[in-house]
Amino acid sequence: MKQVVLRIGVAVALGFLSAPTVWSQASEIPSAAPVVPAGQTAEEHGRKLLDEMVEALGGDAWLHRRNERQLGHIGRFFRGTPTGIVIDFTSTRQFPTTDRFEALRVGFITDKSILLPGKKIDIVQIWTAGKGYEVTYKGRVELPKDQVEDFYRRSEHSVEAVVNTWLKAPGVVVVYEGTSMVERRLAEKVSILSANNDAVTLDLDATTHLPLRRTFEWRNETFKDFDEDAEEYADYHTLQGLPTALTISRYHNGDLASQTFLLKVEYDVEASPDMFNPDVLLKKKQ
Repeated sequence: MKQVVLRIGVAVALGFLSAPTVWSQASEIPSAAPVVPAGQTAEEHGRKLLDEMVEALGGDAWLHRRNERQLGHIGRFFRGTPTGIVIDFTSTRQFPTTDRFEALRVGFITDKSILLPGKKIDIVQIWTAGKGYEVTYKGRVELPKDQVEDFYRRSEHSVEAVVNTWLKAPGVVVVYEGTSMVERRLAEKVSILSANNDAVTLDLDATTHLPLRRTFEWRNETFKDFDEDAEEYADYHTLQGLPTALTISRYHNGDLASQTFLLKVEYDVEASPDMFNPDVLLKKKQ
């Protein structure tokens, strides 16, 4: 909304100017064409920036994380307006290796009851092998198809996926697209294009090289147009030697859809494979 108001304000202001004045000001605006350091192509510079991003995130330690455990809460929005829904959660994410599958377990934290003090987790979601499940002490059910597709679409376009999968695939093209602004921070924009015409854009902090935003588009089969998914990363803290964004804002077609605030993050924790097995049901909480 701020961008729309700004554009309207600029258009109105220009309408009161004479033509010579407008052209004079326009001629003073610097070219938006990306400036690449001498001796580098746009692709070489883009790949260099991605290498710097990996180093900024922790280098080999970041690349070889086994898992990540989070504690936090998430607020939901509808078209940028808060819905009043805030969900406390804990999650454990297992990163894939040659002998370990990728999986995620999310537990939703609720009060035991009005009378009993304390918290409980009696519903979890488990994401594994391309499917999503809701698990309770009563059993498991598969999550709706659109929810599962959305989850894995975002997973396939994550920063980790770009580094571990996209950049290693044949036919991938990296393009440096110049500078941008993300929440008043100067960023350098790099787009990664796959051989099948898919693309991810990363905006990297021009000073720290940490990712500030991840954006991609996909075709909406219902409306035959394109939707945009973006995530912004802020409030970085170094935890166990790894810079970690504690605030993650997700946007759908430019509208804020959710904000996640992490209270605690741990890496390489003890995590049994049964945590990610949807056939292992929860124990009934008293």
